[in-house]
Amino acid sequence: MPGKAAKITITERQQDLLQTFSRSVTAASRLRQRAAIIVLAFDGLLNEDIAQRVGLTHRQVGRWRRRWADAWDRLVDLECCESRAVLRRAIEAVLSDEPRPGAPGKFTPEQVTQILAVACEPPEKSGRPITHWTVRELTDEVIRRGIVESISPSQVSRYLHEAALQPHKSRYWLNTTEEDPKVFARQVEAVCDTYREAPALEKSRGTHTVCVDEMTGLQALERNAAAKPMIEGKPELIEAEYTRHGTICLIGNFEVTTGELIAPTLGATRTEDDFAGHIERTVATDAEGPWVFVVDNLNIHCSESLVSLVAKACEITTGLGKKGVRGVQKSMASRRAFLSERGHRIRFVYLPKHSSWLNQIEVVFGVIMRKVVRRGSFTSVNDLREKLLNFIDYFNRVFAHPFRWTYTGRPLIKAAA
Repeated sequence: MPGKAAKITITERQQDLLQTFSRSVTAASRLRQRAAIIVLAFDGLLNEDIAQRVGLTHRQVGRWRRRWADAWDRLVDLECCESRAVLRRAIEAVLSDEPRPGAPGKFTPEQVTQILAVACEPPEKSGRPITHWTVRELTDEVIRRGIVESISPSQVSRYLHEAALQPHKSRYWLNTTEEDPKVFARQVEAVCDTYREAPALEKSRGTHTVCVDEMTGLQALERNAAAKPMIEGKPELIEAEYTRHGTICLIGNFEVTTGELIAPTLGATRTEDDFAGHIERTVATDAEGPWVFVVDNLNIHCSESLVSLVAKACEITTGLGKKGVRGVQKSMASRRAFLSERGHRIRFVYLPKHSSWLNQIEVVFGVIMRKVVRRGSFTSVNDLREKLLNFIDYFNRVFAHPFRWTYTGRPLIKAAA
């Protein structure tokens, strides 16, 4: 008489992971098949019905049901205490084949360790004029050094995969030159406080808090042929060859309290006069109102022209001095200190070095690049300018909203005074 099928219980998170496995096009077929067994069993199907659907025998279906039932208590403990990634790996282990006895390994642990050590070395150390290892070149090197007498590239690839080493991949990173973490933290806090205070300042004084930066070198590229629309099984095809029609620079403003892009400047260059003129046109939209601009440390953001503009707008006529000689205009540090004065109606808040990610407009620049520039085709610089302005208008109508800005994972929210 056949035994009773194991009862299947799964949590909501487990069900979500199992369904992800069962639909995955990259997971091993046996993992997809076994995940489907557990999901169907939870839905109440009999082993015979499940077996017909997944292409196994009812005994095989029963074996995987028992495996799941035996492991369920342990999976629940993991779900309560560990991350989703840990739970995912545990479910994969439950639905994987148990280790099988086989022939002893051909290579010793010491040899495998040495192979991985070579993979972590720059190829230049081995006298190879290349920037990174390929599996075939790495295989050739470990044989040349006598680490192993012979080994296949596929075996080396398996060792790299097991050790999660990927010589063919790289990522950029920036070695910051900040020497004092406390100073850096204070500078970051000043920027975050600016975002925090923006709603209250707007309500009480009508202050505009604006993030400013430039997108330089936006190319007006015209595709040499029209794109082919997507069809079933194929994405849109974009012509690879293009004609260059020149470049344009966007100086953008992101208003922190509304999320709108206001008073953009589109021109050929990004000079000291360009930036000062951009700030002047922005301030002119509310000539008597207070303004706070969040900017990075580019030299044109604390220039002589900008100091003169702010001094004139704030009716400051003394102590400006002369560039490189005396007074406020003497050095970049003195100009920056003047432009940062909290008592000025127009003032600037400067980001720490290498911290453009703190500038909210960088998020919007990413949107512009993805939605307008990257896949666009432009017949001229004027065509690119017009499409950018149209998108900015569209963004303000459809997408604009203030960010719930966070730093180190904590929302920077403060009740208005």
